[in-house]
Amino acid sequence: MIDPSVHLLPERTRNVWRDLARILSTIFNPFLCALALFVILSSQTARSTLEFWKLLFLSTTFTSLLPMLYVFWLYASDRISDLDMSQRRERESVFSAFTLAYVLGLIVLWAAHAPMLMRAALAGYAVSGAIIQVITRYWKISTHALAISAALTVIVFLDGRSPLPFLILIPMVGWARVYLRAHTLAQVIGGSVLGIGSVTVLFDLFHIPNALLH
Repeated sequence: MIDPSVHLLPERTRNVWRDLARILSTIFNPFLCALALFVILSSQTARSTLEFWKLLFLSTTFTSLLPMLYVFWLYASDRISDLDMSQRRERESVFSAFTLAYVLGLIVLWAAHAPMLMRAALAGYAVSGAIIQVITRYWKISTHALAISAALTVIVFLDGRSPLPFLILIPMVGWARVYLRAHTLAQVIGGSVLGIGSVTVLFDLFHIPNALLH
């Protein structure tokens, strides 16, 4: 008699890797990455508890809350096939709305005299959103890779070498998207390059000091 559990081991292993990939994709989705990033930025720039909550509310409303609610509404009303917007044709109009939200958020932060660091970060979102909107017409670039790469680049930019070990999250999230067949390796690399590049360029334009170079 052959133990039937022997035949279940490969399938069980595949399930473990698939579940791990889904967990990584969920935890490090663009909305939660934005939320975590602006919690850090708000805590670093706020001079009081009240200002912290004000900055956090203004920034995350336009980078996390409104975009996330919009995607949920599209899914609930059957306008997109899934929450990941797996079909490339579904993404162009969605990213147009995201970019509009980021631009509005930048205007609100500017009007509220938010710290330059907060404005630079939201400007990065606006520029990246506009670029993604154009790219999406031809190619399904990975926003998961972009979001985690941009967020970690900001943190390294501000804190120097201490957060460098967290950069391992970039290939981990990239692996998850490729393993789930949500993106190709090239699309993941493209998202990471755009995330790192947009932060580097925008922070330089806004004259945000780079702690990694000091």
